[in-house]
Order: sequence, then C-alpha cells, then structure tokens
Amino acid sequence: METWRGIDATPEGWPASVVAIGVFDGVHRGHAALVRTAAKAAAEREARSVVVTFDPHPTAVVAPHAVPAQLTSVERRIELLGALGVDAVCVLPFTEELSQLSPDYFVRHVLVEGLHATAVVVGENFRFGHKAAGDVERLAELGEAFGFEVLPQTLSADAAPLDGSPAPPKEAFSSTRVRRLLAEGDVAGAADVLGRDFGIEGTVVHGAGRGGTALGFPTANIEWAPGTAIPADGVYAGWFHHDSHRHAAAISVGTNPTFEGRDRTVEAYLLDFDGDLYGERVRLDFTARLRGQVAFAGIEPLIKQIETDVADTRRALELE
Repeated sequence: METWRGIDATPEGWPASVVAIGVFDGVHRGHAALVRTAAKAAAEREARSVVVTFDPHPTAVVAPHAVPAQLTSVERRIELLGALGVDAVCVLPFTEELSQLSPDYFVRHVLVEGLHATAVVVGENFRFGHKAAGDVERLAELGEAFGFEVLPQTLSADAAPLDGSPAPPKEAFSSTRVRRLLAEGDVAGAADVLGRDFGIEGTVVHGAGRGGTALGFPTANIEWAPGTAIPADGVYAGWFHHDSHRHAAAISVGTNPTFEGRDRTVEAYLLDFDGDLYGERVRLDFTARLRGQVAFAGIEPLIKQIETDVADTRRALELE
C-alpha cells in the first residue's frame, strides 16, 4: 500500500481512482464498511482505491476548544485502513488554509486534479469546504460537473438480535459513540463498535517504582500523546504489544489513590514476563473491565486485590 502526506505529494502519473474521504478516527466498523465499498468499486472500475484522511482532526483548527479525544494516531489509522484492502492512503494536513477552501475548489483541487476521482465514497453526513458549506448533495452536483459518481454510505447500525426478540433502538457506529463508551469504562462495548479491542499507543517510561519493590508486581508505565482517549479509571484485562510480541496484561488506569496520587497513569503488569521495556514504543489493547478504581487501607489489602486482578485477567483472556 502506498501512503503520502499532502495532495501535492500524490505520485506522478496517479491513475483514475475511487476515493473514500473522511476523518476516520478510530476506523470503526462503519468506517470499515465504507472503505471496503471504495475498494470494491475501484476493482469494478479497474481503478485504484485511495482513502483521504486528515491530520490533525479538523476540529483542532476550526474549533480548538472542542477537539475530541483521539482514538487512533495517524500512523495506527493508516495501518488499520491498509488492512481493509485499499491501494493507498493520502493524509491531508488540516491547516487554516485548507479550512478556508470553498467546497468547489476543494473538489477540483483534491479529488479531480489531484486524485483523478471516478467515484467518491463518503458517509451520509459528510461535510466539506469552508464553514462545512458542502454536503453530500453539493458533492453529487459537483460530481456531475466533473464526471465522478458519489456513493454515500450509511454508517451501519447494530443488527437486530438473532433470537427474534424486539430490536433495541439502532445507534449508528460512530467515533463519538466509542468515546462515550470508553468514558464509561465499557471497553467491550467500544470493541463492538470498533470491530477490535480499543488500544492506546505510547512509550514505556519510569514510574514511581512501587510495583516492583513494595508490591511485587512490576508494571510498565505508558506515556501517551496528549489528547488521546483513555478508558475510565479502573482495572482492565488486555494485551501488551511490543515489536512482534504480545503479552497478557492486567492494566490499571487512574491516580493510585492508595498512595494519594494525583497524576493519571496507565500501568500494565505483564503476566509471565521478565524483561526491560523502558523506552520501547508499545500498544496496549483493552479487552475487559475488571473493576473500578479503589483506595485501599494499606499495602497488604492492595497486594491481595492485585493477586485477584491477575487471576481475573487470566480468566477474562481465557488463559485458564
């Protein structure tokens, strides 16, 4: 898969293409369906499929006071989009200048002249251009003028229960929904929307050092990028990824109230692992919530709870 940053960096001689365009933060199941539609349409047209995404999130430029928590880094987003079978990902730097482009100019410059679009796949609520003046209807009008087809997609809602019981109100897959579920600590619900466990990326850094000394459970402390979505405080079972390795992990998110901590941390105790991870770039996937954050009366009850958490982690990850 090819990747490039900025429309002017499009490879010379780029052929006719089917373009899927959106922010795609999280690359949830609705996004995946949209991107697969673009890949299928490209194959039918003997064209190339390309996803256009934005970095940073457009809100960071047009309404910086309301920037949503980020579900994926742009690097992780590219990886996830590539796994859906597209030929290329073009990352557009979302700048003040880009935000000022009219819908017509954006379509002509990016989709037509830059990517030679024969079809464009977007979500049904897609907006573009200065002050979000362009919508799917305007995009279709421009498609007629410039010779490309617009394929709007509904971000698929949850299916009805298989047991024949009445279906609950359908809620479309969305990044906003994922953020809400994470804020509630419902990582299983977030995984249902995403189609995979939610994960954060970061670097292993030195922490207070209590895990490996006073408690007997050494942890990897993760330093994450500002603005990253983090699940609600509590203890989780999940998976710790570094290089090509994966380890089961009991994960603590919170302020360590037993020790009167103030800074929010993410720490992972890797089961059946002994090694030095400091400085490594890692990903931590959250599979199941085990309990909420608790302040204990001292170290001994905390150690007993950690032992229980580790056992619960093994069960949650079906390791025993």
